Amino acid sequence: MEMLGGLDYSQPSDAVVVRKALEQRDTNYQAVVEIFVGRKSCQILIMKQDYGARFRRQMDQDIINIEPPHPYQKIIVALMASHKAHHADVSQHIAKCDAMRLYESGVGKSGRIDEAVVLEILSKRSIPQLKLTFSCYKHIYGHDYTKLLEKENSGEFEDAFRSVIKCMCSPAKYYAKRLHSRKIKGSESSDGGASAALVMASRAAGVDLDEIVRVLRKKYGLELREAINL
Repeated sequence: MEMLGGLDYSQPSDAVVVRKALEQRDTNYQAVVEIFVGRKSCQILIMKQDYGARFRRQMDQDIINIEPPHPYQKIIVALMASHKAHHADVSQHIAKCDAMRLYESGVGKSGRIDEAVVLEILSKRSIPQLKLTFSCYKHIYGHDYTKLLEKENSGEFEDAFRSVIKCMCSPAKYYAKRLHSRKIKGSESSDGGASAALVMASRAAGVDLDEIVRVLRKKYGLELREAINL
């Protein structure tokens, strides 16, 4: 049990969070992404075992079989494959090569990127390796890779991938924006349970809560208690 804003909140197991996200009428892909991005491979393995024991189902198949297909779904399937590979080390050389491939996959594509290239990289690289790749991209090309995904003609896949990258590389800003968006959309409701759960999810992913608070104040003029409707 954790204290948040003077109230007690408990973080449910990742298996329960994923199952709940998949059961919603509109699948909560972001909740699933946050887990696959914010956990180590050993934690993902334990989560899958817990999922199977609790629900007598295979998590991988439940995600693969979601209908209708969605860009987030493709990215999550790739991240699942990445965690299975259990990459331990990171390589500067691989990061530079992948950064160049990502750049080339988006140049001259009228706002669209080559999904096959992106999904291949996501499925073969660990989260630390991917973070290094996006860092190398910025060093080589002078701007964040997400800028390439913000072209006028970008589609749903580009939008989903941009959100995943922000969750991966700028988690405090990502969670602060999610809290702000939830605050705006849920302004008619006084129930802060969902937003509080989002904060707890960020804590479980190892994100510095103080940094989220700083972003909320600086960018949105919000205090944490306001963001979660306490």
